[in-house]
Amino acid sequence: MRLVRRPAPEAGTAGEGQEKQRGRVRTVAGWVTTVLAFLLVWFALVAPEEISRLSFGAFVRIPIEGLVFVALILALPDRARRIVAPIAGVLLGLLALVKILDMVFFVALNRPFNPVIDRSYLGSAVSLLSDAVGRHDAVLFLIGAVVVCAAVLVFTPLSVTRLSRLLTRRRTGSTRVVAVLTVVWVLCAAFGARIVSGDPLASTSAAGAAYEQVRQVRSGLASQRDFAQAAAVDPYRNTPSGDLLTALRGKDVIVAFVESYGQVAVQDSSFSPQVDAVLDSGTASLAAAGFSSRSAWLTSPTFGGISWLAHSTLQSGLWIDNQQRYNDLVKTDRFTLSDAFKRAGWRTVGDVPSNEQDWPEGTSFYHYDTIYDSRNVGYRGPSFSYANMPDQYILSAFQRLELAKPDHAPVMAEIDLVSSHTPWAPLPHLVNWDQVGDGSVFDGMPQQGPSAALVWRDPNRVRAQYGESVQYSLNSLIGFVQNYHDDNLVLVMLGDHQPATIVSGQGASHRVPISIIAHDPAVMGDISGWGWQDGMKPGAGAPDWPMDAFRDRFLTAFGPSPSPATSPAPRH
Repeated sequence: MRLVRRPAPEAGTAGEGQEKQRGRVRTVAGWVTTVLAFLLVWFALVAPEEISRLSFGAFVRIPIEGLVFVALILALPDRARRIVAPIAGVLLGLLALVKILDMVFFVALNRPFNPVIDRSYLGSAVSLLSDAVGRHDAVLFLIGAVVVCAAVLVFTPLSVTRLSRLLTRRRTGSTRVVAVLTVVWVLCAAFGARIVSGDPLASTSAAGAAYEQVRQVRSGLASQRDFAQAAAVDPYRNTPSGDLLTALRGKDVIVAFVESYGQVAVQDSSFSPQVDAVLDSGTASLAAAGFSSRSAWLTSPTFGGISWLAHSTLQSGLWIDNQQRYNDLVKTDRFTLSDAFKRAGWRTVGDVPSNEQDWPEGTSFYHYDTIYDSRNVGYRGPSFSYANMPDQYILSAFQRLELAKPDHAPVMAEIDLVSSHTPWAPLPHLVNWDQVGDGSVFDGMPQQGPSAALVWRDPNRVRAQYGESVQYSLNSLIGFVQNYHDDNLVLVMLGDHQPATIVSGQGASHRVPISIIAHDPAVMGDISGWGWQDGMKPGAGAPDWPMDAFRDRFLTAFGPSPSPATSPAPRH
């Protein structure tokens, strides 16, 4: 058998095959890169500002901004194109970041991002995120967010530049496509054509988002000027002490903010029947103890968080709906509810258990005689995520430190309860009031319930936990009134804002319940003209006031009206 030797392959054949393989890889990589570049640019041009509107249909649109840009690129010479394309990419990248921030703000605060007033919320957001998912996961999330932001700002200009080069290499075909799409856009705009999601096919999303940011900057600056004028007019600032709060003399008055206690807690939600049951049973049990109550709605200036805006609105009688207004307010001598009580002879107290450091505004603006926080109420128990201590302990400590003093002077206090604060897990449970002590009775409770990280994996569980947290806070207040039975007590119990949209839902109102509870029938007689409903649960027909209207109506109900010579400041 003869062996036939085959000729060896030429050296160039293998090299050519490898080169072809590399060429195919480069071609595929180039197309993938181009597609990704197109998707990034398309997102910036047509993405909605709300996560709830994200759908495939929301991206099936014709952006007029894209058509104008392509026409400009095709008309420009190469040198000008190389300058214009990256500049347009930077602007488009910033617009994409604004849309992402809008999505975040709509979820958290039910409103879009405002570049003028929202820059100062980063620290609060980091703190809340740490409480919700833990510090380690929060750090990872923030690192990821920074990486995403940097990537958007870097890759959007690169994407626009790449696409512009591709368009100019195929100038004739690109021109025809732009011409056809322009005609289609005009027809869609003229006839109002819409896609399944309800968004118009003829999109102006990018231009609208850019215009809205410019408008917010301008309106924000104008709002600051208007606010300064409104804050300077105060019908109660010069009221003599002897004329203030005459109908409440000798009463202990507590303004208790129940964190995140919003309309969704008591109406039309999966958990509202359980909360309503607490309010109904509380109304009945307090009535049996001689207390009566009336309730209504207030419209809060904030949503989902930033509680201090609501607190300052109620106290000052001014509409404080952003951080800039708050910063401006606390630099003024605006007459607050705590100022009124202090001038009329009450001892005034600010009880803010979430604070872990000094709060300068408590003395410089609210002028409290005493401020309690997490460091000076003797708590020796565990924390419950955001809540440094349970609401039951907060109220028990206030009773021990203030109301239990023999022959104490009348006290006015704002108490900010925290057990119903995001992330609503883990939660404490009520103990006998005579066992509260230094709070060590709560040891072990955080481990008995689900962690915040576990709860927040399931939106349904988040909502259920929120409902349980509100029930706990309300039961704490009701138990406080029952157990310490102060015949001179007047309790103003209200929410500061609705919970975040994961609980309240998209487009929820800013309504929060408010109730006044008192043992003295004369107190209810003084507010009979308000039209509030009996009991601790406001119904659909209860009055709805803007929160900034409360101060003047409260001072008028329990004391003389302000001088007619001074007109009240406008609310908004």
